[in-house]
Amino acid sequence: MHITNLISQYFGKFAKKEFPSFIQSAINNTYVKSLGLDMSEFRNPKYYKSLNDLFTRELAIQRQIDTNNDSIISPTDSLITECGNLSKDRLLQIKGMEYSVEELLTYHISKENLSKVIDGSFMNFYLSPKDYHRYHAPCDFKVTKLIHVPGKLYPVNLKYLNKELDLFCQNERVILECFDKDSNLFYMVFVGALNVGQMVFEFESAVETNIDAKEIKVYEYDNLNIKKAECLGYFKMGSTIAMIWEKDSIKLKKLTNKKVLFGTVINEK
Repeated sequence: MHITNLISQYFGKFAKKEFPSFIQSAINNTYVKSLGLDMSEFRNPKYYKSLNDLFTRELAIQRQIDTNNDSIISPTDSLITECGNLSKDRLLQIKGMEYSVEELLTYHISKENLSKVIDGSFMNFYLSPKDYHRYHAPCDFKVTKLIHVPGKLYPVNLKYLNKELDLFCQNERVILECFDKDSNLFYMVFVGALNVGQMVFEFESAVETNIDAKEIKVYEYDNLNIKKAECLGYFKMGSTIAMIWEKDSIKLKKLTNKKVLFGTVINEK
């Protein structure tokens, strides 16, 4: 087991422990104040029974979502670290750091589907430890495949993105193969990171991340339809989502280095 996985497992055990209420309240308040969490849309920190409860908090005040069928919304509260077009089969981890879309998505993606995203579009969403950690559907879509790829758990902050080659391809990740209402293909890649205790998917309880798994697992679906803004699951700490779209299926807004919220429209209509 890589040292990053071991550290993350120990942190995960601490984060899920429920301390006596007065101690847990102090832990929660210290975390909120030290990281500067904006809790205006959430419950008071004292109500969360563990750090995991606080990390994975639900919105207490629902967001207003653009219901236009042509709009694509951000799945998370995050910083857009990179976005743009693939150069054939290459996309950016961060400026100056390219990697292969095939290596990211693995050989469990069909050649036909891989060819569709060549010269396509991509956007990387980085969730810091202080962000809202739930991820949502960017549009109405159908899930046809989930691929769980075990791996390392390097940090995914800007410092590591700038120095660790192929970081997204080295880290543990979960890949969703999706088709929108017009049958356009896109992928959502959920990348694990240091101290991410788990990545949870509400529609697939069999997925277990940050364990001693060594083999890739593939789940296929015939009729799994997800509605826009529906909660897909959550990170138990901050991490990254990389989205990749079929060529000519979307025109993304120029959002590199911009902060977005779950519900922010990310495409040009």
